[in-house]
Amino acid sequence: MLDLKLRNARIRTVDDLRPRARTLGVFAGRVVGLDDAVEDLPARTTLDCSGAVVVPGFGDAHNHMAWFGQSLGELDLAGAATLDQVYDAVARRAAGLPAGAWIVGSGYDDTVMGAHPHRHGLDRAAGGRPVWLKHRSGHMCAVSSEVLRMAGVLDGSAREPDGGVVVRDPGGAPTGLLQERAQSLVSALVMPYPVAELAEAISRASAVYAAEGLTHVVEAGIGLGLIGRSPVEAVAYQIARERGGLRTRVELMVAADNMHALRAHTDDAITTGLDLGLRTGFGDDRLRLGPMKIWLDGSLIGRTAAVSEPFCGHDHAAGVYQDNPDDMRRLIVAAHRAGWRVAAHAIGDSAVDLALDAFAEAQRAAPRADVRHRVEHSGVVRPDQLDRYAELGVVPVPQARFLHAVGDTMAQALGPDRTPWMYRHRSFLERGIRVPGSSDRPVAPGAPLLGMQSMVERLSNTGVVLAPDERVTAEQALRAYTLDAAWASHDEARRGSISPGKCADFVLLSDDPVEVDSDRIGAIEVIATFVDGACVHGADAIAAGTTTTLPPARSHP
Repeated sequence: MLDLKLRNARIRTVDDLRPRARTLGVFAGRVVGLDDAVEDLPARTTLDCSGAVVVPGFGDAHNHMAWFGQSLGELDLAGAATLDQVYDAVARRAAGLPAGAWIVGSGYDDTVMGAHPHRHGLDRAAGGRPVWLKHRSGHMCAVSSEVLRMAGVLDGSAREPDGGVVVRDPGGAPTGLLQERAQSLVSALVMPYPVAELAEAISRASAVYAAEGLTHVVEAGIGLGLIGRSPVEAVAYQIARERGGLRTRVELMVAADNMHALRAHTDDAITTGLDLGLRTGFGDDRLRLGPMKIWLDGSLIGRTAAVSEPFCGHDHAAGVYQDNPDDMRRLIVAAHRAGWRVAAHAIGDSAVDLALDAFAEAQRAAPRADVRHRVEHSGVVRPDQLDRYAELGVVPVPQARFLHAVGDTMAQALGPDRTPWMYRHRSFLERGIRVPGSSDRPVAPGAPLLGMQSMVERLSNTGVVLAPDERVTAEQALRAYTLDAAWASHDEARRGSISPGKCADFVLLSDDPVEVDSDRIGAIEVIATFVDGACVHGADAIAAGTTTTLPPARSHP
């Protein structure tokens, strides 16, 4: 007897051997058959889908789960259009807090408001309380004078971290803006967070993800480092799982800051890694270690990405590296030798060069077949770099939704000659390179259907089509968020398509993202989400152990 049978569905399998089906059978968490193979088999639970669309579960190859979960409880500044709106929001939050309490906000965008919040404005709004406002990019933040005092910036006792900038006015006084690794001056005051708090944040994020059809996500950097929450952050994911709060499969990137010297047998050639030699793949199909993450450069929004030519309007600004390039290259090679897949954060084309050169050196030093090292973001990729991705088997991980969220700003920074190189997609596909879907949430909205819409349209929020030659079809966009996202994690044999023998991870949708008009893709309703055949979202519409009929789905003409 089947555990679950879906019938009367419009199933888009993303399996080239059998692209469409109407009936799906599940047993012991696996897809056991389609259509005639299962049509007459009894099932404990039968779901009449009434024409609803069924697609494989969505994957997000690059997101920040704990960061997003915590941001749900912070002051939301994503909609602030002016500095006064930021200051007013801070003042309202301060009114209900005791003296000395921290005010933490996230999501502000200086390109929308015309400037970053200034510490003096934050001082007035918060009544002298410590204020920490995180930029939407994650690569900078604005803080009040009290935070600068606590961090030792005002009295000069703080050391400005390498790879970071304490921004100052023409007179040399700090403005309250901290860029890149200078943010550690603030995080050192509040971190590490308790793992119980992080576990709750992860659970909150996971509920949102399930409601959007996500069944697998890659957490892009835990532990120490630029966005880590605690040196023992992995424990928080274990607790969330034990408590039933982890509704999605999670792959954890470990920030390179956690790597340290190891003493192993000389034959092993392992000189750098984690204790016990833990590396990519440790864990199980619900929670495991993914790539080692290393940040090479900054962001396009903050004009700190490492580019080969200066940004427009900044004749001498070509970005920054997070550390000495030679040291970062050696770290990538050492991680490769230790058995890690490596995820190199590289947005500017100079940083992309560094990543590709390091991957090539690593393979020369210790050849490994089909490693699938990654370049996170791949924000600015020159034409001459495209073939190197293919030659080296490197996976680009761009975020299409950036184009809508901050595309105009990024295009202004690059200028018309380089805008066609921005967050490419089609050019990679034309060279046989698979591109996984990802969001970098909470930097940009993370709903996969919104990401697919941006892959197809490449529209900025002002309606400008950015790099139109990089647009892809809706079917290619769906593949990016399903089978190609699984492939990027070496999981294509277990998930990513609705195929017999694979995990029963799938999503019920109100309409077909391949067939609707492109401007409607993001508005499609997620009716239910299943992981291993168990409903993790939408269970109130599905009664276990019975035959349930869904309301008739919309049918695309």
